[in-house]
Amino acid sequence: MPWQESCAVDERIRFIAEYNSGLWTMTELCERRGISRKTGYKWLDRYRMEGPAGLAVRSSAPRVHGRATADNLVEAIEALRDQRPHWGPRKIVAKLIADQPEIRWPSASTVGEILKRAGKIEGRRFRRRAPPRLGQLTVPQHANHVWAVDHKGWVRLRDGSRAEPLTMTDGFSRFLISVTATGSTAYEEAKPLFERAFRDYGLPEVIRSDNGAPFASTGTTGLTMLSAWWIKLGIRHERIDPGQPQQNGRHERFHLTLLEAMRPAAANRADQNRRFVAFTRDYNEERPHQALGQQTPISVYTPSRRTMPKRLAEPDYPAEAAVRQVRSNGEIKWRGYLIHISSALAGETVAVEENEAGQWQVRFFEVPLGIIDNDNQRLRRLPVPALGDGQSAKEDRS
Repeated sequence: MPWQESCAVDERIRFIAEYNSGLWTMTELCERRGISRKTGYKWLDRYRMEGPAGLAVRSSAPRVHGRATADNLVEAIEALRDQRPHWGPRKIVAKLIADQPEIRWPSASTVGEILKRAGKIEGRRFRRRAPPRLGQLTVPQHANHVWAVDHKGWVRLRDGSRAEPLTMTDGFSRFLISVTATGSTAYEEAKPLFERAFRDYGLPEVIRSDNGAPFASTGTTGLTMLSAWWIKLGIRHERIDPGQPQQNGRHERFHLTLLEAMRPAAANRADQNRRFVAFTRDYNEERPHQALGQQTPISVYTPSRRTMPKRLAEPDYPAEAAVRQVRSNGEIKWRGYLIHISSALAGETVAVEENEAGQWQVRFFEVPLGIIDNDNQRLRRLPVPALGDGQSAKEDRS
């Protein structure tokens, strides 16, 4: 009868004992056991060389797989992972191919298994995420279509000071425009950094931000001195909904990657900014990006053709519009009473025009700010258009 798998070793020991008794020939024993003579002699040879331990069940898997990754490739994969501990298998494969295209590197899944066996990566834990809602936000179609900006949460440096990293990325190419360890979220610190970015890379069409300082305010218009300046430059400002960071998800994901340049804590802001300079070069020029087909951001990004103007344009309002200058306290004079518009527009001119509904609408350049409520003598917020209405909805569907 064939070997019984549940007690194969015992069966083999009995087989050896029966053969050593001299009562049976090898041919007779193998016929009784239902095995070949070759198998019988194999167990007899193992018993004579190793004793009962030689009869234990052994793996039938080949010691060297015909398609196993060569040792030198495994070493190169593990070495790159050691250099780039935050890179996953896809980025590692893309980088290896870029550096040595003549070599046939294994697939990303194989690289993942190699790194798992080496104890260099762990399985990801599933994280439940809120579903994204783009709403009226613009989907970037080309470089400099949409820049995402934000202040990453502040960190305490070793000298006891705070660092509030101000970040800017291009939504289409993922190119890191700028990252700087500022000391606060103040307008005075942010504006020079945007000026430098605009001089170096040109102007984007849209800037997307959250509702925090210095990008937005809680006033009726939501304007700040920074966003008013963007309007004068011909840049449209998009604000995500309060409490919905996933609407700026690409930039939020970048902030997780940015932690590589922020741990452990830097000695001071100058030290942190030196780290950011090295990180920016590596992120743009060396790091493959999955959303770009494992290309680097610098290989996709091109500077904007809209250059930073030497002088800001003045608004060109039609002759039929009622043009008013915003006072230092943010108010305009309208039909004998004062209407507060925005302190961010102090010294600027706005236009008051009658819309199709017979309401008086205020705008700054081409940006509508609100409706004058004659009964309550104040500026009311504009109604939010339903999804599918207007240009912004078309951009969302694009």
